[in-house]
Amino acid sequence: MKIAIIVNPLIPVPPEQYGGIERIVFMLIQELTQKGHVVTLYAHENSGPNCQLVGYRESATYGIRDFIRINSLTAGIAFQRFDLVHTFGRMSNIAFLMPLGLPKVVSYQLPPTVAQVKKAIQIARKNSLHFTACSDHIARQLGGIAKVTTIYNGVGMDDYAFNGQVPPDAPLVFLGRIQQEKGTDIAIQVALKTGRRLIIAGNIPDERHHRQYFEEQVAPFIDRQQIRYIGPVNNAQKNELLRNARAMLMPVTWDEPFGIVMAEALACGTPVIGFNRGAVPEVITNGINGFVCETLEGMITAVDRSGEIDRRKCRAVAEERFSSGVLAGQYEQLYREITARH
Repeated sequence: MKIAIIVNPLIPVPPEQYGGIERIVFMLIQELTQKGHVVTLYAHENSGPNCQLVGYRESATYGIRDFIRINSLTAGIAFQRFDLVHTFGRMSNIAFLMPLGLPKVVSYQLPPTVAQVKKAIQIARKNSLHFTACSDHIARQLGGIAKVTTIYNGVGMDDYAFNGQVPPDAPLVFLGRIQQEKGTDIAIQVALKTGRRLIIAGNIPDERHHRQYFEEQVAPFIDRQQIRYIGPVNNAQKNELLRNARAMLMPVTWDEPFGIVMAEALACGTPVIGFNRGAVPEVITNGINGFVCETLEGMITAVDRSGEIDRRKCRAVAEERFSSGVLAGQYEQLYREITARH
């Protein structure tokens, strides 16, 4: 098949550090090209996806000029004999393609804007528009509005080295953006109350309230002994950090759409301990590859029990459910189903 894939041009594909969607798109492209499909990526001009790249930009404050310019670019897809177009970016950037019979796949990695989905369905050619969600939690938000297929995110298993055993004093890890919704301060409380070391890794968003959160609720506890903050990490550093952790903490206080870092930890053999929010209970099965908790006290208890988890089972779950091969196979099957109807 000849496939056009679109992602917002904010971060190159693949990303060096933060960039979950861009990482997923890169893995999908590698798997699809290995299967013999021809892929063209519309993305940040500094991307290196190992396929044909059409680089484009958008302004910091996306507006009508961006809409017209980008749609003028993507409208060309209609004349290049593509079998389908798949966007992980703004659905508005394929608005000019909506009335055409060309199969279109829109993938949601965040909660959908229902009003936009309804409008897109109204202007799209009948049976030409298809939706995927990165979890059942996201898919349910489109229930009754449109047919949606859940395809979980994944990781490249070869990028993460399995570690079947860590020492009893191995640290806990928090890996993600340093902001209140991610629960960095809760991870610190867990470490202090269990007496375990905690390594915090991730970027601090530029917005003032995120900086204030770090300065008031995180920084005062960083002593470089029990609580360490090491900043953003690249792929190699992330692998080393996760594989040597006793457990990874996901004390999210919002409804996590998926949480790719959970799959990355499992690929290393590291159990995940998270709150029962969003897609966390879809990824974690109690006592098998981690623990799903309701309270801070529950998370503390789970940390004490983390040694009960078989790290080999964590890796097996990642291979069976969240590998890049599984992800690409599910997208490929969807592509074949929808192109067969056109």
